[in-house]
Amino acid sequence: MSGTILAEHLNSQFSFWQNIEFFARLIAACACGALIGIERSRRFKEAGIRTHLIVCCASALMMIVSKYGFVDIVDASGALLNGVRGSDGSRIAAQVVSGISFLGAGVIFKHGNSIKGLTTAAGLWATAGIGLAIGAGMYILGAFTTALVTILQIVMHKFVVGADTLSVCRLSFTVYNGSGLQAAWNDFVHQHRMQVVECSIRYHENGNVSYDATVRTMREITVQELDAFLQGYGEVCDVGCSSLG
Repeated sequence: MSGTILAEHLNSQFSFWQNIEFFARLIAACACGALIGIERSRRFKEAGIRTHLIVCCASALMMIVSKYGFVDIVDASGALLNGVRGSDGSRIAAQVVSGISFLGAGVIFKHGNSIKGLTTAAGLWATAGIGLAIGAGMYILGAFTTALVTILQIVMHKFVVGADTLSVCRLSFTVYNGSGLQAAWNDFVHQHRMQVVECSIRYHENGNVSYDATVRTMREITVQELDAFLQGYGEVCDVGCSSLG
């Protein structure tokens, strides 16, 4: 089969409506992954909406490639093309799916009580699936998945969605004669929708009370915000905020 005939064959693998069905499968997978991610995000887990969405989308893409990505090794009559008899076109693809996991694991880091890099690892896995689709000649499907994942990533980076975008902060402060501070601190945590990962309280002999807390929150808490909150509950001796990623 000449190069021209093969190119025509590659470009006519799937009809318009078959490609639309593939797109629908990917979008449905994104929706299902997002639903699971919402439940995880509500519990402040590290892998939230974005991570679950990308993994589910990538899995759907790889399944489509596995089922339909090797139709170009036969011609219209069903006969094998020259040079592919006895070969298994899915073997290398299967090794890519498992092998990319090691690369993804290398970008996941644990810092104290927080885990970073889960979404990056999921993105690498999705990128591997896109590469498989393009390599299998499914150009439209690969381009659609690239646009879908990219747009979803941009939107969910721009707007705080789920636990994937939570900040981990360390808040420390000391207040003299902090009467009512414990109840006020609980209200402050609830108001800013924070999850307290660790918290220690020290009562000093001179009447000072020191708090040292690691929290997960939708956005970083500034020193000014924390200081303004503390001013109403005693004399502030020191206050500090630091981001842990």
